Amino acid sequence: MAIISEVEEESSSSRPSMLPFRATFDSSNPLGFLQKVFDFLGQQSDFLKKPSAEEEISAAVRAVKEKLRQAEKESVKPVEKKPVENKESVKPTLAPASSSKPMEVEKPKEDKEAGPIVPNKGNGTDLENYSWVQTLQEVTVNIPVPTGTKARSVVCEIKKNRLKLGLKGQDPIIDGELYRPVKPDDCYWNIEDQKMISILLTKQDQMEWWKCCVKGEPEIDTQKVEPENSKLADLDPETRSTVEKMMFDQRQKQMGLPTSDELQKQDILKKFMSQHPEMDFSNAKIN
Repeated sequence: MAIISEVEEESSSSRPSMLPFRATFDSSNPLGFLQKVFDFLGQQSDFLKKPSAEEEISAAVRAVKEKLRQAEKESVKPVEKKPVENKESVKPTLAPASSSKPMEVEKPKEDKEAGPIVPNKGNGTDLENYSWVQTLQEVTVNIPVPTGTKARSVVCEIKKNRLKLGLKGQDPIIDGELYRPVKPDDCYWNIEDQKMISILLTKQDQMEWWKCCVKGEPEIDTQKVEPENSKLADLDPETRSTVEKMMFDQRQKQMGLPTSDELQKQDILKKFMSQHPEMDFSNAKIN
């Protein structure tokens, strides 16, 4: 499509002279046409030299786009409602029995089968209101409180199977059944820097890792517990041997290998087979 703009020069000096502009518009290359327009402006006027030229051109483009949007809105006609047909002429369509019930949106199931979580660096868990860590002998619970909290405003009850802690006049921060029994006489709490309550719980069974502090909390994977070597050195030989055996069995289970007891049984069987070569064990099923 050719666009030709040509106006004869006026003889009157009161009006500026109008120069002809010729350009061919190609719908597949509109920028080429605009380039010719700008070349013509640059040759025949000082408009593009103005500091505000780009802003004025952008404003003109925005104005045209707004006009196009308004034209599109006006071109969209509202959907005309069709008159309702005579009820006698409309035959009802029976829907299947299943469609008479409202569609039920399947709610996302709680991921209760996600399994135990990885313990924190202290072999415990970091929860929303508090955190806890553990050794084989003890569990330490840390509860952040508002700065300036005094010991007299703390309510703490430590029983054999239950822990309750909170601030006076407020709902308890912790109130539930412990994962395993503790020795109340060997438990205590203190407040550190008036902003952290620390509770030490002495386990009754000091040969077991706790999966949680209070029942109902997310449980940790005790097979991923990593006790400190320095703590093992402090144990008596019998307890240390038991702990090392537990750690070995956990690693073996993670790798799908036999535990120490299973290895011991295999060694006994091999020894028995070597002592009785006359016996045929090829078809024997051994668990």
